[in-house]
Amino acid sequence: MKLQVTQENLAKALNTVARVANTRNTLPILANVLLKTDKNRLSIAATNLDIAITHHIGSKIEEDGAITVPARLMQDFVSSLPDSVLKLELSDNKLNITTDQYQSTINGVAADDFPVMPAISGGVTWRLPIHDFKKALSQVVFAASADDARPVLTGVYFHSFGGEVVAVATDSYRLAENKLGKNKNSVNFLVPASAAADLLRIISDSDKEVVVTHDDQQVLFQIGDVTLVARLIEGNYPDYRKLIPSKFATTVKLKRADFINITKVSSLFARESAGSITIKADKTAKEVSINAIASQLGENTAKASAVVSGSGELTLNSRYLIEALNAFVGDEIEFCFNGKLEPCILRSGNDPNYLHLIMPLRS
Repeated sequence: MKLQVTQENLAKALNTVARVANTRNTLPILANVLLKTDKNRLSIAATNLDIAITHHIGSKIEEDGAITVPARLMQDFVSSLPDSVLKLELSDNKLNITTDQYQSTINGVAADDFPVMPAISGGVTWRLPIHDFKKALSQVVFAASADDARPVLTGVYFHSFGGEVVAVATDSYRLAENKLGKNKNSVNFLVPASAAADLLRIISDSDKEVVVTHDDQQVLFQIGDVTLVARLIEGNYPDYRKLIPSKFATTVKLKRADFINITKVSSLFARESAGSITIKADKTAKEVSINAIASQLGENTAKASAVVSGSGELTLNSRYLIEALNAFVGDEIEFCFNGKLEPCILRSGNDPNYLHLIMPLRS
């Protein structure tokens, strides 16, 4: 292998893929990145066996070849170099990197031992505008569970419903759902939330669309010069639609910024009680109030003006409410619930495809 590549492009590619490389894995080679010539481009790839990311960059190739080198060292080293043209040359599993001012050798491992994710055969392919996809995914991924006791809840569930692709995530205490748009294909797969988070990290403002290809075992996301392949989570996702109420006894409309502010202030007094806050909607006073009590510190009540239909109150986890409110993009929010025991819903006219559900706490 002998080629030339710019420091900027190589550093960007290494930053894209290197986080997937795992130094704690039982296979030492998984701590490496794979550098491989591919036609007139250089391919940089890393995998942890569940997720694989590949980034192609332009390069001037004189000799084809492939090598794996330690991901962390390669990433830190190339990022530290000045903006210049790098010359990469392979000799006996040693990668020589030369610039006008630097000459370094990194010991590598033969590329033959590097695991490759199997190709997707006979899969379904569809496309989405990247802005819509990124926004929708970022609004649901944080609601996925971090507890491996129920693996299906640790993923983002993509499925067809009513002729649209829908993405949903839940940890059984809260649920986020977003409609991604019309799609003729039948979609039904469960992506690990960690892969979804990596996907959000590699999307740039210059990207135009995402191409999604999936079969029964894997999904591939193609974004510009970057591909991410992930193993799908096996299992049946719960029928979450049964949880979503169709009618509400109490509906509150107010400015999202006001709701965030009174929730944050109240959450300071809710630390003793695991974030427990009581929200009260008052139709007569045209306001919503949040009360939090800390036996050792004191208590707090914060209020905001609102349009209220039907009075009522319920108790929620303040962190869940703050994270939900921060996920919306509109100026106004609609907060709906039925008494103290049924789940509440947050939605916005500015964000008609997005819905967030939170289960109440028993007060």
